Amino acid sequence: MPTISQKGALMPESPIRKLVPYAEAAKKRGTKVYHLNIGQPDIASPESALKAVKNFDLLVLEYSHSAGFESYRNKLASSYQNIGLPVSSADIIVTTGGSEALLFALGSTLDAGDEIIIPEPFYANYNGFAIASGVKVVPVVSTIEQNFALPPIADFEKLITNKTKAILICNPGNPTGYVYSKEEMEQLAALVLKHDLFLIADEVYREFIYDSEVKHYSVLSFPELADHAIMIDSVSKRYSMCGARIGCVVSKNKEVIQTVLKYAQARLSPPTLEQVASEAALDTPASYFTEVNKEYKERRDALVTALEQIPGVKVAQPKGAFYCMAQLPVKDADHFAQWLLESYDYQGETTMVAPAAGFYSSKGFGSNEVRIAYVLKKEDLVKAVKIMEEALKVYLQ
Repeated sequence: MPTISQKGALMPESPIRKLVPYAEAAKKRGTKVYHLNIGQPDIASPESALKAVKNFDLLVLEYSHSAGFESYRNKLASSYQNIGLPVSSADIIVTTGGSEALLFALGSTLDAGDEIIIPEPFYANYNGFAIASGVKVVPVVSTIEQNFALPPIADFEKLITNKTKAILICNPGNPTGYVYSKEEMEQLAALVLKHDLFLIADEVYREFIYDSEVKHYSVLSFPELADHAIMIDSVSKRYSMCGARIGCVVSKNKEVIQTVLKYAQARLSPPTLEQVASEAALDTPASYFTEVNKEYKERRDALVTALEQIPGVKVAQPKGAFYCMAQLPVKDADHFAQWLLESYDYQGETTMVAPAAGFYSSKGFGSNEVRIAYVLKKEDLVKAVKIMEEALKVYLQ
């Protein structure tokens, strides 16, 4: 029998989705499942985006331009300019979600066998994207004790070799919720300039900042990085439009954009109706984000407060995005998460979390940690944590 590829064998399971069969089985048994495992917001998508699709008049659902609609790229560029980023439509390639944007960015900047340094824990799919691209992930460890702040630059320096081509960050962070300070971004900028590296920044949670003293600094806000910076963006979380699958690669480096366009041409074009929705979503008033941020801040505070009341649980304080990392008093969070779905319920309900080991590249790291997405209403978050508290009493007997 033919064998699958080595890349296929190495492709990791998603820590976010791999327990879905157990959740489905629990639901079939009549158990209510609180989904804290996945970043699927319950916030309504902007009405303007939904109306644009509903009212879009067409006879043929055609291909779009490989780089995306010109009208969308122009409007997107204007939206970036409005927040102080010097972006033109020529700096943007529209992609099928932020995932494709990341794949295109990796494919355009790294060859098979090259290395990319990523602070861990990081978005689990970075591992999969790297394997698909033949790229080696070199992790630099951040810790819950330091609230997952940027590791010391000296730790990065130790890892740089002649195969290092890029550093990848997520800001605000998934799964940590950490937001890099201006000083941390300046340190990274100096590092990539010193070693002539690319700095790829996944900024899909840019609008989600919850504390007045915290500010987001885009990788594109540093003029000295014009040839080094690549930004990844997406409509999925910003407008609660995960199913639209529209993202983009943004860079002032013309060679990068020309190369990304070749990848975009090879896959033909991003989806048409979803671009219509995404273009309309750019008309969303600022009040939408004000209300959304207020809601998420209240959810974060309720979640962290509830988690901190559980004996033996350590919680990182997220400053942005809508994820929280928690360290549990268990040896194997994977086993605990599966057990919650397979063997436990509290008053007919249980909780689904994402085991955090899959958000690390280093073996053995995160084995007692989970990522929790606070994308449910506050009352449900408190209930879900109460279930975890009661479950731990039974599990640890």
